[in-house]
Amino acid sequence: MSRRIAGAEIERLIQLMAKLPGLGPRSARRAALHLIKRKEPLFAPLAAAMGEVLERVGICTNCGNVDTCDPCTICTDPARDRSVICVVEDVGDLWALERAAAMKGQYHVLGGTLSALDGIGPDDLNIAPLIERAEAGDVKEVILAVNATVDGQTTAHYITDRLEGCSVEVSRLAHGVPVGGELDYLDEGTLAAAMRSRRPV
Repeated sequence: MSRRIAGAEIERLIQLMAKLPGLGPRSARRAALHLIKRKEPLFAPLAAAMGEVLERVGICTNCGNVDTCDPCTICTDPARDRSVICVVEDVGDLWALERAAAMKGQYHVLGGTLSALDGIGPDDLNIAPLIERAEAGDVKEVILAVNATVDGQTTAHYITDRLEGCSVEVSRLAHGVPVGGELDYLDEGTLAAAMRSRRPV
């Protein structure tokens, strides 16, 4: 049985921080101690920012992005190509594409992937609104930017089947050798995907 090393408030902070992705109990203790030591320059502004986010940030009812307005700033941006929807699993994937400036159209966040093992079916994901958006008439292409996992591929196949009746082109991100990658360091699945996705030069 482990001994309590601090007051209940600090222990609760550590336990909550340990639930964050990438932080275990040890990392959470170090992070909490760092915050406590720097209460004024770091902890107080962080707590204020978190309170503001809790109060003001919500989910976009159109695409599933997180923002302080609904519809979100991406959905309301007039410079965006409304004929293209990029489908992603989570908001983190949307942010990654935005950082890369790789997408000029709209987005649609599924909120996960289909998973029989975890009991996640089509009704648990944001799929029905995607079909509605595709059927609206303005959309010409739906890009499936889901991860190259078994669940991701299952989700992509399901969405492709559901979009069959819509007059939209369905495309997928290429999978294979990354820019700057060396063949000797890649796994077999990535190499096989790269070979299947080869293009003429």
